[in-house]
Amino acid sequence: MGKCNGRCALVVICGLQLVAALERQIFDFLGYQWAPILANFIHIMAVIMAIFGTIQYRSHHLIMYAVWLVLWVGWNSFIICFYLEVGHLSQDRDFLMTFNTSLHRSWWMENGPGCLVTPVLNSNLAPDDHHVITVSGCLLDYQYIEVLSSALQVFLSLFGFVYACYVSKVFLDDEDSFDFIGGFDSYGYQPPQKTSHLQLQPLYT
Repeated sequence: MGKCNGRCALVVICGLQLVAALERQIFDFLGYQWAPILANFIHIMAVIMAIFGTIQYRSHHLIMYAVWLVLWVGWNSFIICFYLEVGHLSQDRDFLMTFNTSLHRSWWMENGPGCLVTPVLNSNLAPDDHHVITVSGCLLDYQYIEVLSSALQVFLSLFGFVYACYVSKVFLDDEDSFDFIGGFDSYGYQPPQKTSHLQLQPLYT
């Protein structure tokens, strides 16, 4: 029963991670943030692999998933520090999110709840083929929306890591207890019993 509960819980956690990652991937695509798009894609593949490994009793899939979650937590911790501009991190460094292919911007910057976008015409601050805008009235700034999204990923990853380690240990224990010659060790190998042969006698009436 414990193994079933662990497997079911891990599948549920992976399902929540998959939904959260797909939602995040959509908004990162809308904001042209190529580094998060690549990281999200790898994370989605890792979660799908974990679901497959949980259903098919593949412990090595879960171990790889647990290792990836460590890297995923580190990446999301960096995202949190980046948007909060901790230390020397600055949102003006476009190459960190877009590989220096375009100006960095979060989709939530202009489309956050309650945000009012006003274009600034005839501004000399914008590069070619770009424009300057002012955003006001947001109920929640885009930085905090991105931070909350990353914090949710960290929260789910911690539970996923714990359950992945637990379920993979159960799978490995089951593999160690199995005897490939005669089934399970508790039964052992029993040679086939010899059957006695009866001599048939004709019947006379």
